[in-house]
Amino acid sequence: MPRQYVLFGRPLPRLGSRHLSLLLVSVSLFAIFSLLFTLPSAIPTGPSLQIADHKLSIPDSIKKPWNKVNPFKQPAHAPPRQKNDTYGQSSWYANWKWLSYPFSSSVTLDESRSLLPELAQRPPIYVYYDNTIEREKATKEVESDILLSWRRAWWAQGFKPIILSPAEAMNNPLYEELQHRTEGMDPSLKTDMMRWLAWENMGGGLLAHYFLFPMGAYDDPLLVYLRRGEFPGLTRWKDLGDGLFVGPKTDVAKAIKLAFASPNLKTAKNFLEATSASKEAGPFTIDDTEPSSLAFYSASELKLYPKVAETIGGDRVAGLKSLNELINAHLHQTWQNLFSEGIAVVKPLPQHTTHMIAPSYAVALRLASCPANNPLPSSCPPNRPKCVPCSTTAHPLKISTPAHYKNSSALYTIGTVPHPYTIQSLSSMREQITVPWIRRESVRDAWVGDLMTDVFKGKAVPAGARVLRFKEAVAGEYGSARSLWLTAERDDTPEGILDWHFGFHLPALPSSSSSTKPNEKGDHKHDDATEKIESEIHKPKDTTILPPLHSEKEGPVPTEQDLKLEPNLLSRAKTIVSSAISDDEEGAENNKNKKVHVTKEEIKIREAVEAWNLADWEAWRFARAYLARKEMEREKWAEEEEKYAGGMGSEKEAGGDRWWRVV
Repeated sequence: MPRQYVLFGRPLPRLGSRHLSLLLVSVSLFAIFSLLFTLPSAIPTGPSLQIADHKLSIPDSIKKPWNKVNPFKQPAHAPPRQKNDTYGQSSWYANWKWLSYPFSSSVTLDESRSLLPELAQRPPIYVYYDNTIEREKATKEVESDILLSWRRAWWAQGFKPIILSPAEAMNNPLYEELQHRTEGMDPSLKTDMMRWLAWENMGGGLLAHYFLFPMGAYDDPLLVYLRRGEFPGLTRWKDLGDGLFVGPKTDVAKAIKLAFASPNLKTAKNFLEATSASKEAGPFTIDDTEPSSLAFYSASELKLYPKVAETIGGDRVAGLKSLNELINAHLHQTWQNLFSEGIAVVKPLPQHTTHMIAPSYAVALRLASCPANNPLPSSCPPNRPKCVPCSTTAHPLKISTPAHYKNSSALYTIGTVPHPYTIQSLSSMREQITVPWIRRESVRDAWVGDLMTDVFKGKAVPAGARVLRFKEAVAGEYGSARSLWLTAERDDTPEGILDWHFGFHLPALPSSSSSTKPNEKGDHKHDDATEKIESEIHKPKDTTILPPLHSEKEGPVPTEQDLKLEPNLLSRAKTIVSSAISDDEEGAENNKNKKVHVTKEEIKIREAVEAWNLADWEAWRFARAYLARKEMEREKWAEEEEKYAGGMGSEKEAGGDRWWRVV
C-alpha cells in the first residue's frame, strides 16, 4: 500500500504525473523570470559584483541583417572605409576574399557596400610630346586627337598612359649638361634627348612612341609582361626601332650618360645612333621576338599604306587625320578578329526582356559595324598582315541573343543586369506586386539562375554558387576582358563614352538598323505571326532598336500586347528602384525633377523583393559597383592628367559623360 504523507496533521493529496509535470514547468518559469528581472536588480553593486550591473537584454546582433543565420553571434565592427570607395550611389569594399563569399554583406557587414576585387595597379606608359613648339591650331588639334587615340588604346589594355613634356625633362639634373651640349646638335637628337631626360625623371618603366598601339588580346603574353612592370634591364625590340623601350631608372640614366659621351654627338640624328657609336657596349638588350600584339605606324611602315603616306606628304594635317582614322579602324578590326564567334547579348528569361536589353543590343550593333571613315577598308595593321578586314556583307560579325551565359574566349558577352524588382515586374507583366505574390508565386532568383544554366550544365546548384560564377564573369581577369555588364536601370548610353572601355572610337549606329527586320541574317526562325510583330516594332518611326525575338525552343515568344506593355513596366520599375535606392538629397531632387511619385508601400514592396531574391540583388549591386568604380578611376585620372602637357590628348568638353552611372 502506498505511503500517505502528512503536513500539519493533514494528509497531502497524491500527485499524478500530469500534476507533477505542471508543477515542474511552473517552477522552471518562476526561476527563469527571477533570474531575468529580480536577481540583477536585487544584488547590491560592489567591486566584486560588477557583472550584476549588466541587465540581460536582447543582443544587438539579433537585429542586424547579416547575422540572420546565427542571430546570437557577437556584433562586429564593419571593415574601415577605404579611399575612393564611393561613386554616385554605389559603394564598395575591395578585398581579396571577393570570390570566397557569395554575398558581400558577409564581409562588409553592410547591405549597401559591395565586395569587389582589389583594383589592379596600372603600370604607367610614357610618351613624349613637345608642347612648347609653335604649331598651327589645326596641326595641334589633329596631334591631340592622335594622342587621345593612343591614351584610349593603352588604357583599355590595363595601362596608365601619361604624356610627358619638356617640363619633366627640365626637372632632371642632367638637363643643364644637355644645355651646354646643344650647340651644333641636330634638333631631332635634342628632342630625343629631352624625351629620355623626361623618362628618367619619372623613374623609368615603359617609354613608347605615340604611333605605337596595342593590337592584341588582353591576355597576350607580351602585354601581360609589360603590365607586370618588372624589367631587369633596358630592353628594346628589334622590329620596333625607337617605338618602345622598357627598363629601370638606373639603366636609363646610364644610357643617357653614354649618349653624352658619344663621339658623334654632333652628327647623330637620334638617341639610338648616339648610343650605338659609343666605344662601350650598347646599353640595350635587343629582343628578337616579333611583337605580334604591338602595331608601330613608323615612317617605314607607312609604306604599306601609300594613300595615307602621300596625303601626309602633301597636307600634314589631312594626312595625320587620315592616319588617325586608319589606326582607329585597325583597332576596331583587331577586336572583331579576336572574337570570331561574334557577340552574345545575353537575354535570360527572354519572354519579356526584349526592351530591357535594347541598349546592350545597340552597343553590339555598333561593335559589329565598320567605321565609315576608314581610308583603306581592305588594309590590315602592320602587326597582323593576315587579318580579316571588316565587312558587314562578306563576313559580318554574328550577333546572338542567347538566354544563357557561355564561357568562350572567342565570344564577347554584353549583359544587362536588372534589379530584382525590375525583372520580377517584367517577367510577370505586373505593374503592382504584392507580398503574397512574391512569397507564393514568384520564382526566386530567377535571373541569375537562368543566366548561369549552361555554366553548371543544368545541374541544381545553390544560388550562391551561381552568384560567384557571375562575379567571376564580370570582374575576373579573364571574364572582364571578354564581357561588358550594364545595369538595366541606367539611362541610354551617350555617344563616345564606350570608347575608353574598348580602346577605340565606336562608329555610330547604322542608319538602317531601326528599319531592318531582325531575321534577315540571323539564325532564328519564327512563324508568320512573330514576323508580323517584329516588322511592326521595327518600323523606322521607332527610335529604339530592338533585338530579334528568340526561338520558340528557348521559351515562349511574347505576344504583340506583351511587347507594347514592356516599355511602361520597365519605366515604372526604373522609377521605383531609383526612388528606393537612397533617401539622400540628390535622390530626392532627381525624383522631383522627374515629376514622379513613389509611395512608401511601393518602397516596402521593393525591399521585400530584394529580401526574397538575394542572389539577383547581389548580382545587380555587384555589377553596378564594379562599373561605377571603373568610371571613377578613369575620371579621376583624366582630371589629373589634363593639367600636364598643355592638356594634349584630353577629351573635348562634352555632355553626358556618365554612361554607366545608374540610379
